Amino acid sequence: MFLFIKKSLSKESKSVFRLAIPAALKHLVDILQMLIDMIMVGMISIHALAAVGISMQFMMIINVITTLYVVGGNALISRFIGEKRKKRASSLLFTLILFAIFLSVFVSVTGYFASEFIYESMGVQDEVVIQGTLYFKIITAGIIVIFIDTLLYNALSAAGDTSTSLYIKLVSAALNAFLNYVLIFGHFGFDAMGIEGAAYATIIAYSFNVLAYFVILKKPYAKLNFVPIIRLKDLKRVLHIGWSAALDRLVSSLSFLLFIAVITAYGTAELAGYQVGLRVEGIAFMPGLGFSIAAMALVGQSLGEKNKEKAYAMGIISGRIAYIFMCSIGVFLIVFSEFLSSFFTKDAETIRVASLYLTLVGLAQIPLAFTFVYASALRVAGATKTTLKINFLSLWFLRVIPSFIAYKMGLGIISIFVIMNIETLIKGMIYYRIYRQKRWLDIKV
Repeated sequence: MFLFIKKSLSKESKSVFRLAIPAALKHLVDILQMLIDMIMVGMISIHALAAVGISMQFMMIINVITTLYVVGGNALISRFIGEKRKKRASSLLFTLILFAIFLSVFVSVTGYFASEFIYESMGVQDEVVIQGTLYFKIITAGIIVIFIDTLLYNALSAAGDTSTSLYIKLVSAALNAFLNYVLIFGHFGFDAMGIEGAAYATIIAYSFNVLAYFVILKKPYAKLNFVPIIRLKDLKRVLHIGWSAALDRLVSSLSFLLFIAVITAYGTAELAGYQVGLRVEGIAFMPGLGFSIAAMALVGQSLGEKNKEKAYAMGIISGRIAYIFMCSIGVFLIVFSEFLSSFFTKDAETIRVASLYLTLVGLAQIPLAFTFVYASALRVAGATKTTLKINFLSLWFLRVIPSFIAYKMGLGIISIFVIMNIETLIKGMIYYRIYRQKRWLDIKV
């Protein structure tokens, strides 16, 4: 059966799968690594677990900075590869590495000295502040490797190589888990370092990623190489695309935090149920993320080839395959919502809320696939101002504000999840319509 399907696929569909599957698996490993980290840190204390959880919210804001050079970098690198200008793409990558290092210095200094203040401003318990400060100081001190890792993964993906990143991540995740075991709890002659050990394990794992990427970049057969030429003109083009993408990311992050604040107001069971649902849904996101990476690379490269018809077709093919996969996952989420929720908790009310959440998001997988794929295609084409407008208007006026009103009116948590679904549906349809209009094909970057 699988061989028959494989043979029946078009050349374009095979290209999509070739990029999407490793990308999806890489993101899956990212989530599994995060879960393992949380489990091991949770063995230290509930305060340590809370500290790491809060740090992930801080990292959402920090990731806005990486978006500044990653999205524009994806757009230009994919086009240069499509134009058969590997050296130009490689020299841009070198320029972006230097820019990432420059930005990381400011983040490291600020994060290191402001860690305690940041946690105190969250109003958490004193012990969480202590544990969080220890953890976040180390993470921000090593932010340089996180910035470079993010850049190199996206650059290789834009160039058409997602398999290498998957292999690196598999080794890195295993290394991170092993170092957690050694450094957190104290084994093989090491003292138990607690939450600091978890932070050191994370930074060492990212350092391994960067080292592995640099080894790959030196290979002549690599999609990109290490060409030490600074391209300030190209950097300016990257930032011209990237600033609105970064603002888009910031708007999304702030909207997400406010949306969580509304859910938190309902009570502990509602918040816990939502968090459980998010973890399960995060795994369901993998196909969508994978096909969005494929669309980004293939649309960008096709635009570099000056083949607009192919660029448009690659996005359509990626979108169709994505919504078929995500629709199947949506059915799975609906049918097994309670079973999946019970893996994370035994509290009946939390399971009920999580099951309700998963049932509703299961119904929204097709418009979510549209959002993943077509938003990614529009960004790589340079239409980042368009995606910024769509996300700002939909998140604030269709999700955050209506959710706040529903809470004030005394409506139940189900109303919040319904509002979220409606926003996802409308946004997905808007992305689909704008993509089909093809105006984005003429954007100059």
